[in-house]
Amino acid sequence: MRGMKWLLLLPALVLLPPMPLDAADMKPTTLNAADTATLHAAETYLNSIRTLKARFTQTGPDGGVTTGTAWLDRPGRMRFQYDQPSPLLLVAGHGVVIFRDNQLDQTTTIPMDQTPLGLLLRDKITLSGDVTLTGFRHFGAELHITVVRTASPGDGSLTLFLNAAPLALLGWSVIDAEGRQTEIRLSDVVLGGAFDPNLFTFTDPDFGDSNGNTP
Repeated sequence: MRGMKWLLLLPALVLLPPMPLDAADMKPTTLNAADTATLHAAETYLNSIRTLKARFTQTGPDGGVTTGTAWLDRPGRMRFQYDQPSPLLLVAGHGVVIFRDNQLDQTTTIPMDQTPLGLLLRDKITLSGDVTLTGFRHFGAELHITVVRTASPGDGSLTLFLNAAPLALLGWSVIDAEGRQTEIRLSDVVLGGAFDPNLFTFTDPDFGDSNGNTP
């Protein structure tokens, strides 16, 4: 199942022996006044990002590395076009995430609200309320912010990587309900602009490819 070596959004995929999430990792984090101000600034910054295009490097739970181009168009739309010879494509839109593996001739669909990354694609990103902050750490020049859904913390977590000063989105990491982690690092980031809506609409290759939606 080489084509399933990703774990960006589909927690049902089994690639490594599962390690259930530690309950201690899902407890709310208490911040001091300075960190609270930084968190609010990060939330404001993230909400300022409406569209984004970037190169990405993905490291899967098995250590495998893939690259490609990402488009983000909030709310609710994202496309990960993996570089050749990868047979993979990920398209998020219309409330669902679709993962296509051309090599396996397999298409998988999952509701966006069941994925940790769906938190990043919301119309309004919040880091409190129905989202619980479980991690807030400084690593040199980077700030790592980890959140879970308050109502279902065991579904997985999303960690955002930001440059601390000035604030800039560097990537993210998703840990699924079984403890498997996939990390995305962005480069050559371009903010703003308008994208062709067809980027975020999947066309099944069995019914034609007029929109260029398969690798």
